[in-house]
Amino acid sequence: MSHAFLVELGTEELPPIALKSLSKAFTQSILAGLKTAKISFTSHTPFAAPRRLALLIEGLPVSTPLETITAWGPPTRVAFKDGAPTKAAEAFAKKNGLDVNHLPTGIDGKEEKLMHTSQNGGEPTAELMPALVEKALASLPISKRMRWGASRTEFVRPVQWLAMLWDDAVIPASILGLSSGNTSRGHRFHANRELTLTHAAHYANILREGYVMASFDERKALIAEQAKAEGEKLGGVAVIDADLLDEVTALNEWPVALAGSFDTDFLQIPAEALISSMAEHQKYFHVVDSTGQLMPNFITVANIESKDPAQVIAGNEKVIRPRLADAVFFFETDKKASQTSRREKLRTVTFQGKLGSVFDKTERIAGLATFIAEQLGFDATLAQRAGELSKADLVSNMVYEFTDLQGIAGEYYAVNDGEPTEIAKAMSEQYLPKFAGDALPSTNTGALIALADRIDTIAGIFGLGQIPTGSKDPFGLRRASIAVLRILVEKGYALDLKALLEKAVSQYNAAIDGGLPKGDAAVGLALEYMLERFKAWYGEAGIPAEVFQAVNAKGLSVPLDIDNRVKAVDAFRQLAEAPALAEANKRVANILAKNGAQAGDVKAALLEQAQEQTLAAEVASLTAEVAPLFAKADYTTALQTLARLQKPVDAFFTDVMVMTEDEAVRNNRLALLQQLSSLFGKVADISCLVVK
Repeated sequence: MSHAFLVELGTEELPPIALKSLSKAFTQSILAGLKTAKISFTSHTPFAAPRRLALLIEGLPVSTPLETITAWGPPTRVAFKDGAPTKAAEAFAKKNGLDVNHLPTGIDGKEEKLMHTSQNGGEPTAELMPALVEKALASLPISKRMRWGASRTEFVRPVQWLAMLWDDAVIPASILGLSSGNTSRGHRFHANRELTLTHAAHYANILREGYVMASFDERKALIAEQAKAEGEKLGGVAVIDADLLDEVTALNEWPVALAGSFDTDFLQIPAEALISSMAEHQKYFHVVDSTGQLMPNFITVANIESKDPAQVIAGNEKVIRPRLADAVFFFETDKKASQTSRREKLRTVTFQGKLGSVFDKTERIAGLATFIAEQLGFDATLAQRAGELSKADLVSNMVYEFTDLQGIAGEYYAVNDGEPTEIAKAMSEQYLPKFAGDALPSTNTGALIALADRIDTIAGIFGLGQIPTGSKDPFGLRRASIAVLRILVEKGYALDLKALLEKAVSQYNAAIDGGLPKGDAAVGLALEYMLERFKAWYGEAGIPAEVFQAVNAKGLSVPLDIDNRVKAVDAFRQLAEAPALAEANKRVANILAKNGAQAGDVKAALLEQAQEQTLAAEVASLTAEVAPLFAKADYTTALQTLARLQKPVDAFFTDVMVMTEDEAVRNNRLALLQQLSSLFGKVADISCLVVK
């Protein structure tokens, strides 16, 4: 017979941003404890609401599984001497609580030994649950715990009640200063009373009677559905941001979506400012029309089912009006000053203690962006100007109030100042991509500023010797590195990353007294670190790590070229000829490593056997054939062409002895292998491949 277990911890309102992660950690810890105890179950259901964390586990056994454990002792020939137990036998008997005169024996392998068989397990499962719950609560990812009253108990919020049931019976326990029971509490307004939990499996239905929808996922789906429906009633589309949806879900026990409106005059300021204000301060979803333009409406989610929803809507409309008025004031005030004048304020804003101010950073961004523009043949004047203005909006009123508008506000202010469209666009595009899969800058100037900003940061931090380790990456260098690689590869910029880092370091050295402390090593370390990010990139694309290693062994530093080669080698490894050629390249590499590479041409007169003559002819022919392919970096076709060497290479190694006694012939064969290795080596070190 299987059983159900329920635990619910009631609290004051939990932090909405953390609720989802707290519930996940709570659940995973208890399930991990069950796994350690080898306790099976059929299903589990987590619950998380503003005032509660709960977990229902069904299909539990009444007790932990029984295990037969056999402890082997010394061989009987050692345990007994002349029929009497030895000290070894006495020690075994004492350890296992046995009578030394009645020690059981058994055959272990081929030898008779002392043995003791015992059973482990069989403890009531219900009795183990309080300890698992207590451990789970103690290990929750809470950055700062709080105390309340005179108690020394600590938790993320004051705790109010604890329910712990095994089917319909209470499991006695004392956790966080609370004694377990079988009661919960209903909605703070609709059902402000105790709710008796008659059975663990009935938890969700009993809570629903108390106007509490305990399931986080159920509330989330309902809010999304209701918001969508309200948007459609307005003739628009409700924009449901995933993070905001999670936060709103964590704020409500009984969600009811309602639509409100605001004055159309507010639409004269940037839509992003209105959206940010509504989301950040009021947790409202915004609504757009069929063309994607912001509508003068919002959708709020109330935590009550009001008999007069019009009053609730009116209250929300009254609250949002001054918030939007603030946004208008900030925007209009900011427009009175130019980006150029605002930039001067950056002199007093520190970028990093040893790397100067944010103003200094814009100088370096402008210099590096100009350097890149000149290499690619882009407009260096635009790059210079965009770099100088890139961070000016950070000291604007709008960004001070709404930090997520950095860059976006800068674009509006650049337009207001009459800057060229591409420069204005670069103000917002410099922060792209913001996350995995995000869009890249659409303009070349925006891409150059995005590159320069990140490379400057990476070079500076590495120049200070602050290399990211483990999970510590305070400056987001991993994310910045991936963004640089994506821009260089996906925008098709054939730029040498090493040269860009050298330029970035040189700018620091020119501006800082004594230069960067670790400037000499910064370029190499930063380059290696950045290119290592390719591993995860290709791993997500299903490309084996050894493919990247084969290319990386060439010591290249142009990401676009590296990407072309990796894709070519990945295509090559899937050819039928690849396994034999990869193995042959390994063999060639070993032979040349032991005997030294032979420079110079292969002498036809010294080619004694037909197999080496054929291979030499094929190598010479294919060298000429693939030369134009290498010249235009068509590595995929080049490797496909070189795959034709598989049969002559196999024949060579089957019938030709490389290390013959004749020195001249031996060196000639080594020279042939050197040519073969060099031919594949123009793309990658094929010997690194593991091809089945």
